[in-house]
Amino acid sequence: MDMITIAVPCYNEEPALEPFFEELTSIAQQMDYVEFEFLFINDGSKDGTLNKIKSLAERDQRVKYISFSRNFGKEAGIYAGLQNALGDYVVIMDADLQDPPSLLPEMYRAIKEEGYDCVGSRRVTRKGEPRIRSFFARMFYKLINKMSDTDIVDGARDFQMMSRPAVDAILSMGEVNRFSKGIFGWIGFRKKWLEYENVERVAGETKWSFWKLFLYAIEGIVAFSTTPLVISSVFGLFCCMLAFVMILVIIVRTLVFGDPTSGWPSLVCIILLLSGIQMLCIGIVGQYMAKTYLETKKRPIYIIGESNLPKNSPAPRI
Repeated sequence: MDMITIAVPCYNEEPALEPFFEELTSIAQQMDYVEFEFLFINDGSKDGTLNKIKSLAERDQRVKYISFSRNFGKEAGIYAGLQNALGDYVVIMDADLQDPPSLLPEMYRAIKEEGYDCVGSRRVTRKGEPRIRSFFARMFYKLINKMSDTDIVDGARDFQMMSRPAVDAILSMGEVNRFSKGIFGWIGFRKKWLEYENVERVAGETKWSFWKLFLYAIEGIVAFSTTPLVISSVFGLFCCMLAFVMILVIIVRTLVFGDPTSGWPSLVCIILLLSGIQMLCIGIVGQYMAKTYLETKKRPIYIIGESNLPKNSPAPRI
């Protein structure tokens, strides 16, 4: 009998865990033709998330958990879930019920009967989200797909089921600076998308502020595209050409009219413009250098504080 591991990264999800687990186990009961493993990853939560997970583990022996020594971020939680999953198929999903467990039977059927390696999910609506946030989200997907060769689908969720070869391919990418949406697309394999309308959180509040999403977008662009470096080079070339043209204009103006320059405001504006372009280009290069610097340190993606996993479970990357 096949085993499906449900890997659930959690950060301050105490109020959502009970309704989530009830619905998840209800779907698992319907899918009595497979075995389940429920793997919760506590990402350094500051509320009672860990205690709630422990109580679930006491009630159901299928529940396993990993608790990080501190908050390492959702990307580390996803990696830990994939690395420690024992199932033939692995599902990544959130605990807030925005990833409907009701899609699990269809996901499994698509892999087993239709021959897909991965089955992802994407929202076709963003009902309930602030309009400004939805607008920038759509712009991000359009931008990164133009800048990168990796196909990153608009509205794609981390919620997906993967076969063991796909999971192993993701684990082979041991980079510290991770952008899972890009990694899921980069590995390839046959993938099917299931569409559904946006679902509100069952409890709690989102942990993703606009600023965090903005930084996450920069992370994705830097991780899967070198186009910003090309843009900074084009800026530099354009400024050099513009400066050369202006030098010719000044020389001609001096020879013809005897007036090389007039007024300082225009000069100040030009200096500020060029300085701004220089700082922008330096910042772009700095982002790539910073990511390279962090990768060379070879620090572990996460550190386990405590867990109920068997001692022979896979160890975290060091």
